[in-house]
Amino acid sequence: MRNLLKLVFQRVVAVSFGIALQIIFLIVMATYLRTDFFWIRIAMNVLSWAVVIYIISCGVNPSYKIAWIVLILAFPVAGLTIYLLFGGNKISSYEHRKMQSIEAVTMQQLRQDEAPLWELAAAETPAFNHARYLLSASGYPIYDDADAEYFPSGESCYAAMLEEIKKAERYIFIEFFIIATGKMWDPMLELLRQKAAAGVDVRVVYDDFGCITRLPMGYAKKLREMGIRAHAFNPYIPILSARLNNRDHRKLLIIDGKAAFTGGVNLADEYINEYKRFGHWKDCGILVRGKAVWSMTVMFLSLWGYVDRSEEDVSRFRADYPEKRGGTGFLQPFADSPLDNEDVGATMLQSVISSAQERMWIMTPYLILDDKMTTALCVAAKTGVDVRIITPGIPDKWYVHAVTRANYEELTRAGVRIFEYTPGFIHSKVYLADTKQAVVGTVNLDFRSLYLHFEDAVYLYDTTVNAQVQADFEETFPQCREITAEQCRHTHLTQRVLRALLRLYIAGNVPAAVSLAVKQLHRVFPPACLGNAQEADALPAVAVFLLFLDHLQNVHPLGACFGAEAQTQRAELPIRPPQGDHIHRPQQLFHGTFLLAFV
Repeated sequence: MRNLLKLVFQRVVAVSFGIALQIIFLIVMATYLRTDFFWIRIAMNVLSWAVVIYIISCGVNPSYKIAWIVLILAFPVAGLTIYLLFGGNKISSYEHRKMQSIEAVTMQQLRQDEAPLWELAAAETPAFNHARYLLSASGYPIYDDADAEYFPSGESCYAAMLEEIKKAERYIFIEFFIIATGKMWDPMLELLRQKAAAGVDVRVVYDDFGCITRLPMGYAKKLREMGIRAHAFNPYIPILSARLNNRDHRKLLIIDGKAAFTGGVNLADEYINEYKRFGHWKDCGILVRGKAVWSMTVMFLSLWGYVDRSEEDVSRFRADYPEKRGGTGFLQPFADSPLDNEDVGATMLQSVISSAQERMWIMTPYLILDDKMTTALCVAAKTGVDVRIITPGIPDKWYVHAVTRANYEELTRAGVRIFEYTPGFIHSKVYLADTKQAVVGTVNLDFRSLYLHFEDAVYLYDTTVNAQVQADFEETFPQCREITAEQCRHTHLTQRVLRALLRLYIAGNVPAAVSLAVKQLHRVFPPACLGNAQEADALPAVAVFLLFLDHLQNVHPLGACFGAEAQTQRAELPIRPPQGDHIHRPQQLFHGTFLLAFV
């Protein structure tokens, strides 16, 4: 009874219950009004179709686009209500202006040196296209001063973090999804308190939902009393908002602009195996030094300006970087925001997968894929690339792991090799293409990480870190059991049904779940039916509509996010400016209406 009461009165339960009550109330009210009032029913029907037209005209992920349309047309009241509440990543005009002004200030601090780009272009490597995309889509430059170190475990990463914090003289910036009191955070907090007392500018940002069961309520205030400037990102409160879905999943530790950490490691005991939850917890991190640290510093300050509601001279945090290169190869930190229409993390990973010629090795705790990512992995395997994916042997969430396993059959059938880490849970987010390309950061292969969260990562080309990453894979494979296509085919029927149901729930959110139904339509009604008038007439109208929409291509030219200043700097580079983003909203709506009429 005591445990039940403790659960009921937890903040996460209370807030979630309050949000659920609001959603139910709105759906019930909308249903009542639509049923009993003729003109309201007409208005809601018109609004539903207007929203459908708007969704078609938007430049968002096609899977989400189709899913929302299905939901609205199938369930006009509930679907429309849910979309108006959670559709898109809407923020208020004030918030939008505030974020834009902060990003404008911070991004002015980033300059692309043309030499690394020209060097990559001359070498005719895929890294040039990747670098150009990240520069255009996220604004972060590539550096040829690739001084970095890879840590194959949370323990080694944590030890390096403490050593770098001890060296801090000017500032320490911390941004993590999870911070929890315990053997990992408490010694670090004591160091931070001492540094703050000595005059070092210490700032902490943690995600409120990520820490809701880990830290006491009002923990940021406690940190401020220690002299540490702190904020909880996107507070989890019982007020309906689309932004409740957008969590800060980044992990950043920046010291004096000279050293910066990122990777999968959060600041909680399980990440250094001081607390055994799911067997041995394997994680990784990367330490970046030199000029590239400035990109990660700007990354933090962009978000800090937003949560702190402050304006400051960002340039004063720039460190003096020696001209002499500290490392070999190329390195490019980048960030991904869910509040724009560019899925940087997903696009970058798909591009890296497609560019692999010999191998594509991946470590990820979750494997919840959309059609684009599944296709990229399957095509790579079918063309002879050695595609291997390591997932946990002991999951942190059984229902999420069930969805992960639901993707095994299609992947293994295409030739992708799946390995489960038998000692326990693997939390690393590492991608190795051939021997020269690697991505290390916070991006998981799941819907939430790819489309809904704030994320960060580091792209590495031909650096010493690449060999360290490869060695980590080679040491990890013998500790795994391989899951074969034959094993997947012999999965019990009840397990298949359970995984299918969980896949609907866990896909990321409601529209992502509905998109899975569209996928099944292709199996029942092959795309060839659309070219046969007689067969098409026999199909349900909604099936034809959905299948047609699913084949619409949503093209986003590279360079869509070049700012005016960046365009000026790189006017001589072989980058074509975008055209499609300059279409006015009335034109986009007209295009959407035309498509509906055509169908």
